[in-house]
Amino acid sequence: MRRVEWNALDASERSPLLRRPAQVQAPETSAAVRTIIEAVRDGGDAVLREYTARFDRIELDDFLVSDAEFSAATTALPLSLCAAINEAALRIRRFHEAGSIREFEIDTAPGVTCGRILRAIPRVGLYVPAGSAPLPSTALMLGIPASLAGCDDIVLCTPPRADGTADPAVLFAAQCCGIRRVYKLGGAQAIAAMAFGTGSVPRCDKLFGPGNAFVTEAKRQVSMMEDGAAIDMPAGPSEVLVIADAGANPAFVASDLLSQAEHGPDSQVVLISDDDAMLDAVAAQVERQVAALPREAIARMALSASLMIRTGTLAQAFEISNAYAPEHLILALRHARDWLPQVRSAGSVFLGDWAPEALGDYCSGTNHVLPTSGAARWCSGLSVASFQTAITVQEVTRKGLATIGPSAVELATAEGLDAHRLAVQLRLKAVAA
Repeated sequence: MRRVEWNALDASERSPLLRRPAQVQAPETSAAVRTIIEAVRDGGDAVLREYTARFDRIELDDFLVSDAEFSAATTALPLSLCAAINEAALRIRRFHEAGSIREFEIDTAPGVTCGRILRAIPRVGLYVPAGSAPLPSTALMLGIPASLAGCDDIVLCTPPRADGTADPAVLFAAQCCGIRRVYKLGGAQAIAAMAFGTGSVPRCDKLFGPGNAFVTEAKRQVSMMEDGAAIDMPAGPSEVLVIADAGANPAFVASDLLSQAEHGPDSQVVLISDDDAMLDAVAAQVERQVAALPREAIARMALSASLMIRTGTLAQAFEISNAYAPEHLILALRHARDWLPQVRSAGSVFLGDWAPEALGDYCSGTNHVLPTSGAARWCSGLSVASFQTAITVQEVTRKGLATIGPSAVELATAEGLDAHRLAVQLRLKAVAA
């Protein structure tokens, strides 16, 4: 990890320092993704088979997971893992049920009733990564709010394994959410297939889920194309920012940094502290712990583009964090909750020494599909509302029109929109008569 003294940098040096690895590689990634999307859009299933053979090194005649594969997946898993998935699903469901937005009605004036009704997005496409590691937890994070929203049709894509099957844990998690339409497809080609439809993959209205830089770029591009699908958010390579004070546990902090670094070579981790001794201790712990990881090579690649930042104060650390807008923010601070008002931009916050980010990834209940690449400045993490549209409704009686109509006439006149004015005035005359 590169170590920098924040107060030794000028403004022109600070901004480039906070760029993500994927943002640096964006032009090359964008061109490659565009080629894939156009090929899938034009060639359908035949092109999907070509890309699956090239990128996943497996030739598949049928992408859809069969009932036999679902059954085999359940029996292949240890009972302890099945129990852990069910346990996580329970807490995730509980959290999302409590946080769901509600329909409502209110009288804004006598005779004027306004309200909001909710409708599920008809067909949604979920992407569950499995490039460097399968992520059954992501199937839960996507599938549970989709099912709570009441979506009519839920499509899930996940990359095939070397033997041509989908990861059994991902399939079991999908079943826990009531999802049976699963396709063995990965990468930008899976996003293109769900966005535009192919012979076997149905076209979806909105796409959800995290992925690497190629998946994130594919989602961005299809959302901007004519007849393309909407997307949830920029949910790309994983990232974490830790603010640690002198009282933090260096081993804990190092483990939190590595838990994100092991996701992929394009992940990024950032540690900010006002204490030199803490930075030194964490650096030593990172080196000690990474050497014991099975995914050491991947973690080291991520660490090579990661940062340790020394600030003059903790208040300055929060300024940097809000500018960076991390996907995950860990406050390894004494009285961590007292610092929460300083947080302006973050996907999800973890307070204190006993809330590792890994709990949020799996089973605390919050959603781990979160905005990355600084999008937390304007975007929120996944929720039931992400799978719904909110439709406003108004009902107006004769008395209500008489009450608020003159206001509308005045505003329409000021804006020079005569048809608007007449639409109200005609009714006001009818009420007066």
